[in-house]
Amino acid sequence: MEYKTLLLEIDQRIATVTLNRPPVNAQNAELRADITAVFDMLSDRDDVSVVVLTGSGKVFSAGADIRERPNLGATPGAYGRHNRLVRESYYAVVECSKPVIAAINGPAMGAGFGLVMAADIWVASEEAFVSMPEINVGLAGGVTFLQKVFGRSRARRMFYTGMKVSAQELYRLGLVEACLPADQLMPFAMEIAREMASKSPIALRLAKEAARMTEVMPTRDAYRYEQGNTVALSKTQDALEAQMAFLEKRAPVYVGR
Repeated sequence: MEYKTLLLEIDQRIATVTLNRPPVNAQNAELRADITAVFDMLSDRDDVSVVVLTGSGKVFSAGADIRERPNLGATPGAYGRHNRLVRESYYAVVECSKPVIAAINGPAMGAGFGLVMAADIWVASEEAFVSMPEINVGLAGGVTFLQKVFGRSRARRMFYTGMKVSAQELYRLGLVEACLPADQLMPFAMEIAREMASKSPIALRLAKEAARMTEVMPTRDAYRYEQGNTVALSKTQDALEAQMAFLEKRAPVYVGR
């Protein structure tokens, strides 16, 4: 399938998804539909273990395309459909069965930052910053996710003022794995991706599922859930292969079963 607003490359079990709607990768209905479609598809690809999400040019994503918004009230149901597209594009990343690395190559604003927060692991270039600037255009959205990532005061300050948080500050807060010069961003992200892609595909998929599900479960139930996954994995060919490879001091050869 071809996508009009993003680029897709798959190599050595790593899928690279690049938002590609110049000049600032603003999110319109078409881009959001493409995001949903590509992440749904990658969830089902047996030849993909990890996804790297980034943006073309110097901006990760400037957020929603404000030019679409004035027409939303003209037709009954238009705003509902718009909001559904926004939700589904976010949750397509969250619910992707493969770990997602956000390589934040530049500003990630509003819905752009939303996509970052949907990812599992963040890496940022030195030129990047994140913000929820909706308040600056008379709107208010995003605090649900801000308050999951930042402390109460910082999250609400960002929400009430639209303040920018630099990549350097994100690194100081421990929210990104690295803050790097632009030319080092993708090599570093791919290094992490390759390390994850070398693991058992079935174990990695259950690890992603566990990381997502246990966030919303009581601790006791979450622990039992993880134990159940471990029992299930212990019966797989990949687990036996990993243990034999360890004893034989060689690299494992996984089959995803």
